[in-house]
Amino acid sequence: MTKAAELAKMGEVLTNGQIGGRRNIVINGAMQVAQRATSATGHGENDDDYFTVDRFRLGFGGSTAGRLTMTQETITDLPGFANAIKLACTTVDTSIAATEFGRLSTRFEGQDLQQFKKGTSEAESITISFYVKGNANATYALDLFDDDNTRQVSQLFSVTSSWTRVVKTFAPDTTGAFDDNNARSLQMNIFFHAGSNLTSGTLNQTFNSNTNANRAVGISSFFDSTDRTFFITGVQMEVGSQATPFEHRSFGEELELCKRYYHKMDAVDGATTSFAVGQAYTTDDAWFPTPLTPEMRTTPTLDHGTLSQIQLTDTDLSGEAIGTLAIHTGSSNRRNVALNATNITGDVLTAGDATVIFATNVAAYLAFIAEL
Repeated sequence: MTKAAELAKMGEVLTNGQIGGRRNIVINGAMQVAQRATSATGHGENDDDYFTVDRFRLGFGGSTAGRLTMTQETITDLPGFANAIKLACTTVDTSIAATEFGRLSTRFEGQDLQQFKKGTSEAESITISFYVKGNANATYALDLFDDDNTRQVSQLFSVTSSWTRVVKTFAPDTTGAFDDNNARSLQMNIFFHAGSNLTSGTLNQTFNSNTNANRAVGISSFFDSTDRTFFITGVQMEVGSQATPFEHRSFGEELELCKRYYHKMDAVDGATTSFAVGQAYTTDDAWFPTPLTPEMRTTPTLDHGTLSQIQLTDTDLSGEAIGTLAIHTGSSNRRNVALNATNITGDVLTAGDATVIFATNVAAYLAFIAEL
């Protein structure tokens, strides 16, 4: 079989008009980067956050009794891909309340979507493709939600026990332009569990004003069995009505793109890793100017994990305990932040002296968060 025939069989066709240039708008679509963790367990009711693979968010609503484990999974049975997201059901939910839902999402800034020309007479189609498999047959919904104009569209897709490439094209929407800024304009959601609030209407397959009841009509529930699994990788969103071959980027490129939204400094390569150099302002107050490269989407918030695993050096190079560590918002922006350590105890600092904030445990980290 020729290469062209192989691509056509998998739903991949590259036309002359689509050769060259950056095509895939999805970041980390090959699931290469997982700065937070490679596994997260026990997720369900009201969880709504990023837990493992960067840029892919788990969200649940209502009193969802089902629970799952999410992992960055190493795969060897899909040529061209080494990683996937795996969801594995650990607790079933067979009594689905109206308000329940479970979804996997990725989100986009409006300034990255202008090529779709949405809201104009020249609006373009949106084509989304990805590879999926599970433990058995299932049906889930691919949902696009326009946050700027409260418009929505969905299509169903099938999952089998073998890898298949799903390709879905959404017709152009001439109503409601995406804002040209760094705020969230579009969500790509995969609904894998939903109650009647999302399933009691008629599936909305062209962009319209949102009616929640029309978003996930006809799906099965991921939480119907503890045998249930769902794998996904190779996620791509592009301009036009034709799915092109997945656009692979290097790990380094994907990591830099991910750091715009989540930038983690950790100590995995050494328990005494230095995070930043600063200066004592008083005996129990120190400041640490910290440049952010690449610049983040907006001024970030800080997650420092277990604070007892982070200390400051003093004049005799012993460790000083930190009571509070925070970003000083008045002195910070998306390019540089000022970390402020206060309530310092130990031999205390000397005002004006240099000090280093460092890890005392391999599990220590500083994470800067500017997610959509």
